[in-house]
Amino acid sequence: MLRPTPGALNSQLLEERPASLPTQLYVHGGRRPSTFSVVLFEPTGPRLVHPPGPEALQRLVRPGVPVWLRVMGLWDTDEILAMLRVLAVPEMLLPPLLEVPQRPRVDSLGDALIVVLHRLSFARDPMHLISSQVGFLLLPERLITFEEAPLGEAFPLLTGWLEKQEGAVEHRDLDDILHFLVDELLDELFPMLEQISNRLDDLEEAVLRNPRPKLLSRTFTHRSNLRTIRSQIWPLRHQIRMLLRQRQQLLGPEALGGFQEMGELVELLFDTTDLLRNQCDAITHAYAASVGNRMNQVMKTLTILTSIFAPLTFIAGIYGMNFEHMPELRWTFGYALCLVAMACVAAIQAYWLWRRGWFDDWTTPR
Repeated sequence: MLRPTPGALNSQLLEERPASLPTQLYVHGGRRPSTFSVVLFEPTGPRLVHPPGPEALQRLVRPGVPVWLRVMGLWDTDEILAMLRVLAVPEMLLPPLLEVPQRPRVDSLGDALIVVLHRLSFARDPMHLISSQVGFLLLPERLITFEEAPLGEAFPLLTGWLEKQEGAVEHRDLDDILHFLVDELLDELFPMLEQISNRLDDLEEAVLRNPRPKLLSRTFTHRSNLRTIRSQIWPLRHQIRMLLRQRQQLLGPEALGGFQEMGELVELLFDTTDLLRNQCDAITHAYAASVGNRMNQVMKTLTILTSIFAPLTFIAGIYGMNFEHMPELRWTFGYALCLVAMACVAAIQAYWLWRRGWFDDWTTPR
């Protein structure tokens, strides 16, 4: 029996997509054509079937046989609703699953469990992040997954493993499948965070060696991607804890333990994104420090030149005066002696500055 709280099934649309659109969505007005596949958990073992329509699905579904319906692509809403009516899925549960983009959510509604996540990945250019929505609906003996933009077969790893299994599958095993699917989406974030971490390490070294504005721009792009990943993880922290406290009847002991581990995984992902965001701040500070050191080096060079030429300018200014009675004006070797004196003053002052370490380049990498 469904026991939704007021507003629990409202569509919680995001103001904008958490990342760029994947290329699979640039068809049919921005949505992928809808295709369907079914995994029937028969007494002899799981069986994968691709029903062409609701009539074929009606012939496949039998009482007491758990069903996993995979909806790939959300373009044909009428066809999706017809397939779901065969499985007796209440339409009141569908707005959070069919309307995109939704906020990440984990909602327990008595005899139903709704999970909405975004599958995040990198585009061809690793600087650009793309996302597609994935929804899960768990009912008694029913599991329905909604993929906005699947990459080929729906969840190929789990599908391949199920096809090799033999024997009956209890209806409670659907909750383990749900846990595995959600866990798979979260696990995909770790290689992405590791790749971002490696790129941030390279950027940190580059800004210390040769700070350039484009390095700072790349750092800001990575920080934006981390903020996107963090925004998709943040709501799950509280909602998974709420789910564990509610003791959802559809979840067996193993699934509850799996969701508890998933909560720890979400905490780890959240902490990792925060650490990488702090590294982005450290790169920004290192860039500012490197640019400041280079500016100090330039100012130091100008100061050295000014301090060397100041006494020379003073000497040249004295002998540039137009007084008639100046004793040195009639010296035969006065011009040469003046140049030698100026050279000696410059050499003595340059040696004194060198001894004090003014000629050291503070921007040279050590």
